[in-house]
Amino acid sequence: MNIKLLIAVFLLFFAASEPTKTYVANEPWQRAEVIRTAHGVPHIRAEDLRAAGYALAWVQLEDYGTATAMRVLAGSGRYASVAGYDQIGSDFNIRRQRAKAEPKYATLSQEVRDVYEGFAEGVNRFISLHPDEFPKGMPSDFTGFDVLATELVQPSPQKIRNFLEQRPGRTEDDPTTMDEEGMGPDDGSNAWALAPSRTTSGKAILLRNPHLRWTAGYYEAHMTVPGVIDFYGDFRIGGPFGVIGGFNRYLGFSTTNNSQDLDEIYALEADPAKPDHYLFDGRSVPLTREMITVPFRNGESISTETREFWSTELGPVIKRADGKIYVFKYAGDGEIRGGEQFLRMMRARSLDEWKDAMKMRARMTSNFTYADREGNIYYLWNAALPLLPHPPVDDLTAVPAKGRKDVWTEYVPFDALPQVLNPPGGYVRNENSSHHYTNVRTPVVTKNEYPNFEAPRLSLRSQLGIQLIGGDEKFSLEDIVKLKHNYRALLADRVKDDLIAAVIAAKPAGDVAAAVELLKRWDNTTSPESRGSVLFQEWWRHYSGIRDGRGPTLPDEQRYAKVWSVDDPFNTPSGLADPKRAAESFAWAVEQTKKLYGSFDVAWGEVHRVRRGKIDVPVGGCGNDLGCFRIMNYDRDKDGKMAAVGGDCWVLAVEFGDVPRAYSVLAYGQSSRRESPFYADQAEMFARGEMKRVAFSEADIDKQAITRFRPGEKPVR
Repeated sequence: MNIKLLIAVFLLFFAASEPTKTYVANEPWQRAEVIRTAHGVPHIRAEDLRAAGYALAWVQLEDYGTATAMRVLAGSGRYASVAGYDQIGSDFNIRRQRAKAEPKYATLSQEVRDVYEGFAEGVNRFISLHPDEFPKGMPSDFTGFDVLATELVQPSPQKIRNFLEQRPGRTEDDPTTMDEEGMGPDDGSNAWALAPSRTTSGKAILLRNPHLRWTAGYYEAHMTVPGVIDFYGDFRIGGPFGVIGGFNRYLGFSTTNNSQDLDEIYALEADPAKPDHYLFDGRSVPLTREMITVPFRNGESISTETREFWSTELGPVIKRADGKIYVFKYAGDGEIRGGEQFLRMMRARSLDEWKDAMKMRARMTSNFTYADREGNIYYLWNAALPLLPHPPVDDLTAVPAKGRKDVWTEYVPFDALPQVLNPPGGYVRNENSSHHYTNVRTPVVTKNEYPNFEAPRLSLRSQLGIQLIGGDEKFSLEDIVKLKHNYRALLADRVKDDLIAAVIAAKPAGDVAAAVELLKRWDNTTSPESRGSVLFQEWWRHYSGIRDGRGPTLPDEQRYAKVWSVDDPFNTPSGLADPKRAAESFAWAVEQTKKLYGSFDVAWGEVHRVRRGKIDVPVGGCGNDLGCFRIMNYDRDKDGKMAAVGGDCWVLAVEFGDVPRAYSVLAYGQSSRRESPFYADQAEMFARGEMKRVAFSEADIDKQAITRFRPGEKPVR
């Protein structure tokens, strides 16, 4: 069966519906057309935003099965009624947030509500037409507010647990439900913007390069409503406004994770004279008691459970002990305008319009990197950062609060946030390090204006990023695509010479002596054909105490001769703290590499593979621990090979001329359905370090069209 026929059969199955005559005229599906181009990218052409939202929900369900609908189910607070008691905690949490947010829904613009409500209609219609795909009891009466509720910011359960148990622990870098970057050692993103002075075309270029596990649900799509919106980018599976990168005809933006503290735990004085009251500003204030009942599936029946919750005007109560009432106050509590902000950003036509949208402060976190057709490049360290009336404290400490003067009530002003516009050198960049080094042609000021700004830090990945674009070269869009796939492991530049010297000093023999000669010849990259890279990685992980993909168990002081320092930020860390242990680890790594792969000089690509569907090909790239720019992370397969499971996901490079010109690749394909022709069709291209041409103009879309259909109707080809 040829590929076009296979695609047509797949889409026909999921677009099938009842006869047209049963429909009410002018329903949303009748006002939207989906055109799939190469690799299944859906281009939605709709008459209005409601129909566009409907079509976006439909194609997400078509490509990802139940995932989108189950997320909306969770947002509705009815997850346990379908999935059972194990999900009841999620329902209790979201119902508390919904109670605060739902009265505000009518205050949103009609345009953003149209998107939410159209999306809900698309989910409902898909469920109605494909009930066998969903669990028993799956509702098909979702509302626009149910869709919005998937975006509501909730208090960090991990931070609360850490405080209650008084133990330090890793917490989410981003507490929103839209973006889960930062949860693993190789999670994060790269983003570059180059000014016209640094490009061969004289046009600004933007690069978007996130790193997450390949289950993250990046979803490439194009939404067009004539005269209203024409946006191409990432619509994360599960909703219409999980947008963290993309572009329109005038501008584009991308996010990278930043590090910020958006919450505080306050200790209030319990009123000794009145139960369930606290003392605040000299008054006795009652706690608010909430009784919430949640239904859950109990076999073939439905049961309910009721729980009691307490809260204050500052936030939810998390503990009462020793005469204190502990509350968790967090940024974004009750905020519902995230979609409103993103829709304005997606529709903006200038830097001023885009910044006006950002000033809503409804998106709580993330660095934003921006470029536009006018040639502007811009970076913003974005955070709804509390304006603290007290010194910052760690997550295990509660701040005493006797009145409003003791608690934060406002955010740090937008204009005070770190930001860089059109700097010398013609670039801005971020690879999850702090804002201080966004452009090193400007004076690097490491003293923060506010004490709770992110502390200075610069990873090896960020240092490599500066080396790649921090000079004076001019790049074409194609140069940027090639540069993005740089395989260099910067760690090797910093420690390999010391390692070789340490091994030679230990008077090696046999395989160890041969292996050190291999290391001398190694080109310090993790390209698929490189030899020495696998051995170096095994050595470093043993020397650093890295186990099972987790971070090092040894501190930097016990690994490096010079740890990273603000006094020498671009050349540290460097050297080895313990040459003797380094040599011993190297001898171990030689034997371990032979044991795992048959020889110590095995090529990187013989071990590291992209395996998806029937594709099994070599791939280059490594993790943060080796200082790669092309981040890749792997899990060991049954045959001992390392299969890619994360790292580079959806990569976009766009040049802003009169009509944007762009390349993209979605490593794990447009669909999570194994039977889909779009499940693995980008995997081999991705592994080779190549990207596809983006179809943005109407003419290019029509030229690339594979199939056209109205969502809910049989395809028309």
